[in-house]
Amino acid sequence: MARRPGTPQLLRQLNDRAALELLLSGGPLTRAELGERTGLSKVTAGQLLARLQERELVSVVGEQAGGRGPNAALYGVVPSCAYVAGLDVLPDRISAGVADITGELVAEVTVEVSAEPGGEEDPVRLVRGAVRKACAAAGITRSRLRAFVIGTKGVVDPRSGDVSFSFDLPFWHEGVLTDLRRGLGIPVTIENDVNLAALAERECGAALGVDDFALLWAGVGQGLGVMLGGRLHRGFTGGAGEIGWLPVPGEPLPTDVSEPQSGSFQRLVGGEAVTGLAGAYGIDGASIAERVRTAVAEGPESFLDELAGRLAVGVAAVTVVLDPGLIVLSGDVGRAGGPVLAARVEEAVARVCPSRPRVVVTEVEGNPVLRGALVSALHQAREQVFSETI
Repeated sequence: MARRPGTPQLLRQLNDRAALELLLSGGPLTRAELGERTGLSKVTAGQLLARLQERELVSVVGEQAGGRGPNAALYGVVPSCAYVAGLDVLPDRISAGVADITGELVAEVTVEVSAEPGGEEDPVRLVRGAVRKACAAAGITRSRLRAFVIGTKGVVDPRSGDVSFSFDLPFWHEGVLTDLRRGLGIPVTIENDVNLAALAERECGAALGVDDFALLWAGVGQGLGVMLGGRLHRGFTGGAGEIGWLPVPGEPLPTDVSEPQSGSFQRLVGGEAVTGLAGAYGIDGASIAERVRTAVAEGPESFLDELAGRLAVGVAAVTVVLDPGLIVLSGDVGRAGGPVLAARVEEAVARVCPSRPRVVVTEVEGNPVLRGALVSALHQAREQVFSETI
């Protein structure tokens, strides 16, 4: 494997990248503070800041009062030096967001699929319309976007990056990624929605900084995001995490894999199953989330115990295979159940597993799929922008 020589240009590039990452995570900083944290001399740190200012990546954002002499200038990353976009695609609507290079959300919009004639059958038209609306709300042109990540329901082939199968989005298929890149003229990535929720959880949620954990998405449909060694585990075909198909004792095995509702675990904890269970306990509500919230607030506790026991079947299967140590509950049911349901799932898993994972509820605010899409896009954009040289 060829190695890049330690040329002065490469060393400057590495130092610039390290400084920008420090300014994002701990800034703003003075020249002296930046030099201290990077191990660079004041002179070298000054030259570095001059380069970054010339590239319009860094600017003076204030002053730090000191002792004698003039105040020291504080430097920070210029938020508008680059933007990214994220998208959460659902059968009836899409949510789009734009963030600046610091990760600050500057615009978020929702577009109903019916608002774009033919959009359901034309993903490119639908996405283009959502991106146009989001950029307009952010006050930027589409050309300012450096990366764009789309979260979709279904299996995404890790080799091609295309959607290989999606029951909920039948018009998202092989070839859509190429059409999107051609139609938008910007870098586009498609990722499974629950995988993106797991990314968001590690970036700013209950799994902050945790390298090994699993996120169980519990709602009308079921999904699993797996993080191992700080990286998403997608599987050979991208099918890792399709936990709805998990065989469950007492539940019939599927006879037609094109029907997701026929999956054994899906039959046990899916929308219809939870609705039926709530009805048996006399719990009403307009949605499964509302029914679960009612049970948490008013009881009966026996309903929560039975629901937790059902969810524990999936958590236990994941635990005995991966032993992640941490399970995060997300999705409509996970959020509605909150810490009360999470604690019951943890207890139920401990009764059937030799190892006892910690089970917690998601802490990501807002739309976790959209948040994860923006996190993924930011990683890509920073790699591009921070690695460029002049």
